[in-house]
Amino acid sequence: MNRREFLAGAALTIAAISSGRPAFAQQGGAIRVGVLYDLSGPFAGAGAMENYRGTKIAIDMINEAGGILGKYKIDPIYVDTQSKADVVLNEAERLLAMDDVSLIMGLFSSAHAVPLAAKVEPLEKILFITNAISPAIVKDRHLKYTFKNSVNGALQGAESIKMLAGLSQQKLGIAPKDLKLAIIHEDGSYGTTMADGNRSEAAVHGMQIVIDEAYSANTSDFSALVTKMRREKPDAILHTGYGADVTLFLRQARERGLRTKVLVGQGAGYGNYPVLREAMGDSINYVLNIDSAAAQLLPPEKLQPEVRDLAKEFLRRYAETIGHDNPPLTASLGFNGAWVLFHEIIARALEAKGGVYDTEAVRQAALALDIPTGGTIQGTGVKFEHPESDMAGQNVRAAPVVTQYVDGKINIVWPLELAAADVVMPLPADSPYAEK
Repeated sequence: MNRREFLAGAALTIAAISSGRPAFAQQGGAIRVGVLYDLSGPFAGAGAMENYRGTKIAIDMINEAGGILGKYKIDPIYVDTQSKADVVLNEAERLLAMDDVSLIMGLFSSAHAVPLAAKVEPLEKILFITNAISPAIVKDRHLKYTFKNSVNGALQGAESIKMLAGLSQQKLGIAPKDLKLAIIHEDGSYGTTMADGNRSEAAVHGMQIVIDEAYSANTSDFSALVTKMRREKPDAILHTGYGADVTLFLRQARERGLRTKVLVGQGAGYGNYPVLREAMGDSINYVLNIDSAAAQLLPPEKLQPEVRDLAKEFLRRYAETIGHDNPPLTASLGFNGAWVLFHEIIARALEAKGGVYDTEAVRQAALALDIPTGGTIQGTGVKFEHPESDMAGQNVRAAPVVTQYVDGKINIVWPLELAAADVVMPLPADSPYAEK
């Protein structure tokens, strides 16, 4: 299904829901779920479209095998949430008002997931998040029905700094305490979370933050910020943005002669490499990105044997559907989240209740799930924090990696035990962002 076909179908689905009628008849024994992703607007190209593709592959695989446990089909209602928080909330409310919608899953943006979790909780229905990373989604809220399979964004931001601390002396000849940082980020939940992680870990290592600035993801001009950064001359730039803001910053930085030793993207707009490279060409060579791992980048020996086969099948189907075998990491996130939800959690809940879908049984199955590291296609495990925890619902075994882009290839360079290549640092002379 291409993007135009999906959007046409999504429009019909939304129209049917808005009219108060189910979008299609409930199948016997099927589990009906609302699947919310941004298939239009700025978040689509930043990774939400790939979330959808990965999720759909997982659901199709399970249904082709007869459904969950081989007999309970998944009946998805795919909805384009248009990169708008109000659409997310309105469509989720409409879906959950339908008696036969069992749960909501998906969510690319943290800015959407934070308010949605508050809306879903009183209804006592499951919200399963595959991508949004901000800890604010769950932190100190003690939610019982929200489960966040994605990484904790604050820890992801901290890992960027740990990588710099671990490599700066060897690669740059600069002690961590002497490293000068620029932290720039979009001002929503996502960017703020990542920057918080950057700051807290930088303080641990005594690093100098010479620029710390937030901006609107809809900004149309970075020239003043670029000028300020040229004046302060940071050794490393850590940038968190979604899509258009990332490419705008990179273009204006290149045009205005911003120079640095290390450029670290932090997910979202930096994580969708095919889109970023199409926009920026080879100028993004040697840029780093911290995010969850794409399935094809992990050494097979780091995965459990049965998971290797699952990853191969996901990659085969992605290549067959999309036409290339190098899916962005958000496709892996979408697939992984859906597989964990349906093949692991709901399967156990249905077994416990003799095939009857029960929200409490799903909740208990999620809390009991214990998948070790290496047990998913992204090399992570799954263990959700319990309601009494200040991070209730967070998968504590979700973890990021740092990749580097070089001539169309993506290599894991951190942590060192997963590295497929040695990091190139500082930026080499042929990078437009390298110090001259």
